[in-house]
Amino acid sequence: MEALAFLGPAALYMISMTITPGPNNMMLTASGANYGFMRTLPHIFGILGGCFLLFAGIALGLGLIFERYPAVQMTLRVVGSAYLLYLAWKIATAPPPDMRQRSEGKPLSFWQAAAFQFANPKAWVMGLALIAGFLPEGGDPIMNALLLAAFAELVGLPCIALWAGFGVAIGQWLDTPRAWRIFNWTMGGLTAACVYFILA
Repeated sequence: MEALAFLGPAALYMISMTITPGPNNMMLTASGANYGFMRTLPHIFGILGGCFLLFAGIALGLGLIFERYPAVQMTLRVVGSAYLLYLAWKIATAPPPDMRQRSEGKPLSFWQAAAFQFANPKAWVMGLALIAGFLPEGGDPIMNALLLAAFAELVGLPCIALWAGFGVAIGQWLDTPRAWRIFNWTMGGLTAACVYFILA
């Protein structure tokens, strides 16, 4: 029981980090509104899969690179910010759902969402704090890393899914092309605004 005492605080930490606004949640809201919940599922599970690999990697030593080489951290911020601005532009300029005529109007895939986590500074900060604060010291380090990363994603799943559901609800109210354009530009702007917090 003592070995499991970290689960409660770890769960509270993950809830606070995953239910608050951020790049992933802004994109999930836009995706839910534009594509519906079912088509957004690969995006949701891509976030979870990418964060699982990232968190486990940090626990097994990947975080040392981040701590020992500040240039890596700055490079990550710049690359992550540039890619986030690209995604924000794609969200902002997406046509209303009934105007989609080409294959370019697709939600983020599992692999795209997973890969983004490695360029997402918030995911790195979240993972570093999670591992530093809640990884058990005793027992098998590999098993501990995998279990903590899996537990973190289990807790995060309903939190990020809530944002996709929120987007679906908003999408039901948008009944004109103009309303869709305003929504998409607003979500694109909010996604782009996350760059300020990344580079600040």
